[in-house]
Amino acid sequence: QVQLVESGGGLVQAGGSLRISCGASGRIFRINDMGWYRQAPGKQRELVAVITSGGSTNYADSVKGRFIISRDNAKNTMYLQMNSLKPEDTAVYYCNAWALLTTVGLPPREYWGQGTQVTVSP
Repeated sequence: QVQLVESGGGLVQAGGSLRISCGASGRIFRINDMGWYRQAPGKQRELVAVITSGGSTNYADSVKGRFIISRDNAKNTMYLQMNSLKPEDTAVYYCNAWALLTTVGLPPREYWGQGTQVTVSP
């Protein structure tokens, strides 16, 4: 059992900044890749940023230079620092992670959080 819980969402003015977090808990042996996805009403879910267990990162073109993904492996927590926010960043942001449970012999499994709403006003 692994639970992912997002926090830090809210309302912010365009041009402002916001940091959202994703905390993982449960019978975790190791968390491999993690990522942030977002989905706005009427739009497909899209990948925002990913980070490997070693700290390598990649970003969607739409957020490059504005967002920073990071993780604290000791705390099983991932962050997304969002700067220079735009109204088009408004969406529900979802945490995604691949985790290896403490149970021996099982492959990594994919988990999702329930999302946190980020709203950017003009």
